[in-house]
Amino acid sequence: MSIKYIKNNENSIQKVRFTVQVVFALLCIWIGIEFWLFTTYLESGGTTTFHTRPPGVEGFLPISALMSVYYFFLTGIIHHVHPAGFFILLAIVGVSFVFGKSFCSWMCPIGTLSEFVGDFGEEVWKKLFKRRVKLHKIADYPLRSLKYLLLAFFGFAIFSMTEAALEYFLNGEYNVVADVKMYYFFANISEFSLIVIGVLFLLSIFIRNFWCRYLCPYGALLGLVSFLSPNKIKRNATSCIDCGLCAKACPSFIKVDKMKTVFSDECTSCLNCVDVCPVADTLEVKNVFGEKKVSKKIFAFGVVLIFVAVTGLGMLTGNWHNKISKEQYLQIHKNLDAIGHPRSTEDIKELNKATEKGKIYDAE
Repeated sequence: MSIKYIKNNENSIQKVRFTVQVVFALLCIWIGIEFWLFTTYLESGGTTTFHTRPPGVEGFLPISALMSVYYFFLTGIIHHVHPAGFFILLAIVGVSFVFGKSFCSWMCPIGTLSEFVGDFGEEVWKKLFKRRVKLHKIADYPLRSLKYLLLAFFGFAIFSMTEAALEYFLNGEYNVVADVKMYYFFANISEFSLIVIGVLFLLSIFIRNFWCRYLCPYGALLGLVSFLSPNKIKRNATSCIDCGLCAKACPSFIKVDKMKTVFSDECTSCLNCVDVCPVADTLEVKNVFGEKKVSKKIFAFGVVLIFVAVTGLGMLTGNWHNKISKEQYLQIHKNLDAIGHPRSTEDIKELNKATEKGKIYDAE
């Protein structure tokens, strides 16, 4: 099946969204450079100039962050190893709770890259066939379930852990250097991993947002949270002229022109559909309680404000930088290759049993 994709790049809110995307992408690049300098210091054994580890890197550790949130729910304590990840996850979920799945289309670096790749694919299809590919629902629906299966797997693994097992894992060496492990995974990427990433890249050219739509468990979580959002895109059926531009503008292939309220886990609140609507007061963001209109500028400001406010709270309360000293990092880094982690639900069960009995659990 093919569908023509329309995007309004002239509307001011899309320029604002693009600016936010670029700022967050540059922020991630800066964090990456800072973290590279930090790992260079560790590799030197502490002989080079010390570079502080950037706490923002914990935004790329969603599993550890979710464990920290669960640990806080059980104990009321913000765990000291990855406190920034705790607040970043809360900020992302908070944004999604108030303004739908907007993090994916406004801030997420992977979402931004996926959008740019999709735009490139769109241009290719326009030149070759005047159309782009959309998978038939027979394939689309089962594939969309994959990200929820991944989310369920991670959720089960985490929420089946006892408080003692959770604390032991969070305090463990693997969790301490999970970000360092992640860095080396990409710095010394295997041929197989490179092929997988290449395949995902190519699929994203031909099938828009392939990773985000079918495989991202983070997106699955935010999609579920977005159902609770009070601010949704609504269509005035009376003034609607059935031009269908809103549906064609939607990167998630949502049939906006057939809905009174856009109620979908695939809606990323990019506001493309609102921008292309040619009739005033027909397609708007409204609060479901009282039907009050939310202007696009307030929407954009709110998305950024919530994220900055929650992460800022972590900084102001002293829960941003972790409590791991550079000496501890240097010591753990010496044995980095020997540090493993539980690889299955059976490992988690054994960890629960071991901590309940007061035994030392060897993650290897």
